Amino acid sequence: MNVRRKIILADDHALVRAGIRSLLESLPGLEVVAETGDGLEAVELARRLEADAMLLDITLPGLNGLEAAKLIAGMEKPTRILMLSMHAGPEYVARALSAGASAYLIKDSAFEELSTALQHLFKGKRYLSQSIDAEAVEHFLQSQNLEHPELALLTPRQRQILQLIAEGYATREIAERLFLSIKTVETHRSQLMDRLGIYDVPGLVRLAIRTGMVTPEH
Repeated sequence: MNVRRKIILADDHALVRAGIRSLLESLPGLEVVAETGDGLEAVELARRLEADAMLLDITLPGLNGLEAAKLIAGMEKPTRILMLSMHAGPEYVARALSAGASAYLIKDSAFEELSTALQHLFKGKRYLSQSIDAEAVEHFLQSQNLEHPELALLTPRQRQILQLIAEGYATREIAERLFLSIKTVETHRSQLMDRLGIYDVPGLVRLAIRTGMVTPEH
Protein backbone atom coordinates (compact mmCIF):
# COMPACT_ATOMS: atom_id res chain seq x y z
CA MET A 1 0.00 0.00 0.00
CA ASN A 2 1.40 3.40 -1.00
CA VAL A 3 1.85 5.89 1.83
CA ARG A 4 0.71 9.43 1.07
CA ARG A 5 2.60 12.15 2.86
CA LYS A 6 0.59 15.18 4.00
CA ILE A 7 2.22 18.55 3.39
CA ILE A 8 1.37 22.06 4.66
CA LEU A 9 2.62 25.15 2.81
CA ALA A 10 3.29 28.39 4.69
CA ASP A 11 4.48 31.33 2.58
CA ASP A 12 3.11 34.85 2.46
CA HIS A 13 3.25 35.09 -1.34
CA ALA A 14 0.28 33.40 -3.02
CA LEU A 15 2.12 32.98 -6.33
CA VAL A 16 5.06 31.29 -4.59
CA ARG A 17 2.67 28.93 -2.80
CA ALA A 18 0.95 28.09 -6.07
CA GLY A 19 4.28 27.31 -7.70
CA ILE A 20 5.47 25.11 -4.85
CA ARG A 21 2.10 23.34 -4.68
CA SER A 22 2.36 22.53 -8.38
CA LEU A 23 5.85 21.12 -7.90
CA LEU A 24 4.83 19.04 -4.89
CA GLU A 25 1.76 17.64 -6.59
CA SER A 26 3.95 16.44 -9.45
CA LEU A 27 5.82 14.20 -6.99
CA PRO A 28 4.35 10.76 -6.22
CA GLY A 29 2.97 10.11 -2.76
CA LEU A 30 2.59 13.74 -1.67
CA GLU A 31 -0.60 15.63 -0.88
CA VAL A 32 -0.81 19.33 -0.01
CA VAL A 33 -3.51 19.36 2.65
CA ALA A 34 -3.42 23.06 3.57
CA GLU A 35 -1.68 26.34 2.84
CA THR A 36 -1.44 29.70 4.54
CA GLY A 37 0.32 33.02 4.31
CA ASP A 38 0.23 33.69 8.05
CA GLY A 39 2.57 32.40 10.78
CA LEU A 40 -0.09 32.12 13.49
CA GLU A 41 -2.31 30.09 11.19
CA ALA A 42 0.66 27.89 10.26
CA VAL A 43 1.05 26.89 13.91
CA GLU A 44 -2.67 26.16 14.20
CA LEU A 45 -2.64 24.05 11.02
CA ALA A 46 0.31 22.04 12.32
CA ARG A 47 -1.52 21.43 15.57
CA ARG A 48 -4.80 20.47 13.94
CA LEU A 49 -3.70 18.47 10.90
CA GLU A 50 -0.58 16.68 12.22
CA ALA A 51 0.88 16.65 8.72
CA ASP A 52 4.08 14.82 7.79
CA ALA A 53 5.91 18.01 6.83
CA MET A 54 5.54 21.77 6.58
CA LEU A 55 7.33 23.99 4.08
CA LEU A 56 7.74 27.13 6.17
CA ASP A 57 8.98 30.53 5.02
CA ILE A 58 11.06 32.54 7.50
CA THR A 59 9.34 35.84 6.68
CA LEU A 60 5.68 35.51 7.64
CA PRO A 61 3.20 38.05 9.03
CA GLY A 62 1.55 37.40 12.37
CA LEU A 63 4.40 35.20 13.55
CA ASN A 64 7.69 34.79 11.72
CA GLY A 65 8.87 31.36 10.63
CA LEU A 66 11.50 31.01 13.36
CA GLU A 67 9.00 31.66 16.15
CA ALA A 68 6.45 29.40 14.45
CA ALA A 69 9.03 26.63 14.16
CA LYS A 70 9.75 26.80 17.89
CA LEU A 71 6.08 26.38 18.74
CA ILE A 72 5.60 23.56 16.24
CA ALA A 73 8.73 21.73 17.43
CA GLY A 74 7.39 21.85 20.98
CA MET A 75 4.10 20.13 20.14
CA GLU A 76 3.31 16.63 21.36
CA LYS A 77 3.33 15.45 17.73
CA PRO A 78 5.59 17.96 15.97
CA THR A 79 5.43 18.37 12.21
CA ARG A 80 8.77 18.07 10.41
CA ILE A 81 9.83 21.48 9.10
CA LEU A 82 11.54 22.34 5.84
CA MET A 83 12.46 26.01 6.11
CA LEU A 84 12.30 28.09 2.93
CA SER A 85 14.25 31.31 2.59
CA MET A 86 16.06 33.63 0.21
CA HIS A 87 18.90 33.84 2.76
CA ALA A 88 21.83 31.43 2.51
CA GLY A 89 23.87 33.04 5.30
CA PRO A 90 25.04 30.50 7.91
CA GLU A 91 23.58 32.47 10.83
CA TYR A 92 20.09 32.40 9.27
CA VAL A 93 20.40 28.66 8.67
CA ALA A 94 21.73 27.97 12.16
CA ARG A 95 18.88 29.95 13.72
CA ALA A 96 16.35 27.95 11.70
CA LEU A 97 17.87 24.62 12.74
CA SER A 98 18.05 25.76 16.34
CA ALA A 99 14.37 26.74 16.19
CA GLY A 100 13.37 23.23 15.11
CA ALA A 101 13.74 22.99 11.33
CA SER A 102 15.21 19.76 9.98
CA ALA A 103 15.90 21.03 6.47
CA TYR A 104 16.73 24.40 4.95
CA LEU A 105 16.17 25.15 1.29
CA ILE A 106 17.04 28.28 -0.64
CA LYS A 107 14.05 29.45 -2.67
CA ASP A 108 15.91 29.53 -5.96
CA SER A 109 17.01 25.89 -5.59
CA ALA A 110 16.37 23.47 -8.43
CA PHE A 111 13.23 21.35 -8.35
CA GLU A 112 15.28 18.18 -7.87
CA GLU A 113 16.68 19.59 -4.65
CA LEU A 114 13.21 20.06 -3.21
CA SER A 115 12.52 16.37 -3.80
CA THR A 116 15.85 15.40 -2.24
CA ALA A 117 15.24 17.62 0.80
CA LEU A 118 11.84 16.02 1.41
CA GLN A 119 13.30 12.52 1.11
CA HIS A 120 15.86 13.36 3.78
CA LEU A 121 13.18 14.97 5.93
CA PHE A 122 10.92 11.91 5.89
CA LYS A 123 13.89 9.73 6.88
CA GLY A 124 14.59 11.94 9.86
CA LYS A 125 17.79 13.32 8.35
CA ARG A 126 18.99 16.91 8.12
CA TYR A 127 19.25 18.53 4.70
CA LEU A 128 20.79 21.87 3.69
CA SER A 129 20.79 23.40 0.21
CA GLN A 130 23.97 22.68 -1.70
CA SER A 131 24.85 26.38 -1.81
CA ILE A 132 24.94 26.59 2.01
CA ASP A 133 28.25 26.44 3.84
CA ALA A 134 27.47 23.55 6.20
CA GLU A 135 30.74 23.93 8.10
CA ALA A 136 30.01 27.59 8.86
CA VAL A 137 26.49 26.66 9.97
CA GLU A 138 27.89 24.07 12.37
CA HIS A 139 30.28 26.70 13.74
CA PHE A 140 27.35 28.99 14.57
CA LEU A 141 25.41 26.12 16.15
CA GLN A 142 28.33 25.13 18.34
CA SER A 143 29.85 28.44 19.35
CA GLN A 144 27.25 31.18 19.53
CA ASN A 145 24.02 32.11 21.23
CA LEU A 146 21.73 32.45 18.22
CA GLU A 147 18.94 34.30 20.00
CA HIS A 148 19.11 38.07 19.82
CA PRO A 149 19.75 39.32 23.38
CA GLU A 150 16.74 41.65 23.29
CA LEU A 151 14.34 38.90 22.19
CA ALA A 152 15.74 36.54 24.82
CA LEU A 153 14.27 38.90 27.42
CA LEU A 154 10.74 38.23 26.18
CA THR A 155 8.33 35.34 26.59
CA PRO A 156 7.00 33.63 23.42
CA ARG A 157 3.68 35.47 23.85
CA GLN A 158 5.44 38.81 24.22
CA ARG A 159 7.42 38.13 21.03
CA GLN A 160 4.16 37.41 19.20
CA ILE A 161 2.68 40.69 20.41
CA LEU A 162 5.86 42.60 19.56
CA GLN A 163 5.72 41.33 15.98
CA LEU A 164 2.06 42.27 15.61
CA ILE A 165 2.72 45.75 17.02
CA ALA A 166 5.56 46.15 14.52
CA GLU A 167 3.22 45.08 11.71
CA GLY A 168 0.84 47.90 12.61
CA TYR A 169 -1.91 46.05 14.47
CA ALA A 170 -3.83 47.94 17.16
CA THR A 171 -4.38 46.44 20.61
CA ARG A 172 -7.94 45.33 19.83
CA GLU A 173 -6.80 43.66 16.59
CA ILE A 174 -3.98 41.85 18.39
CA ALA A 175 -6.43 40.61 21.01
CA GLU A 176 -8.72 39.26 18.28
CA ARG A 177 -5.86 37.56 16.41
CA LEU A 178 -4.48 35.86 19.53
CA PHE A 179 -7.87 35.17 21.17
CA LEU A 180 -6.90 37.21 24.22
CA SER A 181 -8.65 39.98 26.13
CA ILE A 182 -7.65 43.56 25.43
CA LYS A 183 -6.51 43.89 29.05
CA THR A 184 -4.20 40.86 28.68
CA VAL A 185 -2.64 42.30 25.53
CA GLU A 186 -2.15 45.66 27.25
CA THR A 187 -0.44 43.91 30.17
CA HIS A 188 1.92 41.99 27.85
CA ARG A 189 2.61 45.19 25.90
CA SER A 190 3.51 47.09 29.05
CA GLN A 191 5.72 44.24 30.31
CA LEU A 192 7.62 43.84 27.03
CA MET A 193 8.25 47.58 26.89
CA ASP A 194 9.62 47.48 30.44
CA ARG A 195 11.87 44.52 29.64
CA LEU A 196 13.21 46.15 26.48
CA GLY A 197 13.39 49.67 27.87
CA ILE A 198 11.53 50.90 24.79
CA TYR A 199 8.35 52.90 25.36
CA ASP A 200 7.22 53.98 21.89
CA VAL A 201 5.96 52.09 18.84
CA PRO A 202 8.61 53.42 16.41
CA GLY A 203 11.30 52.11 18.75
CA LEU A 204 9.63 48.69 18.87
CA VAL A 205 9.38 48.64 15.07
CA ARG A 206 13.08 49.45 14.72
CA LEU A 207 13.94 46.62 17.12
CA ALA A 208 11.71 44.17 15.24
CA ILE A 209 13.41 45.05 11.95
CA ARG A 210 16.92 44.91 13.45
CA THR A 211 16.33 41.44 14.87
CA GLY A 212 14.76 40.11 11.67
CA MET A 213 11.33 39.69 13.23
CA VAL A 214 9.74 41.74 10.46
CA THR A 215 11.00 43.09 7.15
CA PRO A 216 11.41 46.83 6.49
CA GLU A 217 8.34 46.99 4.22
CA HIS A 218 6.14 46.50 7.27
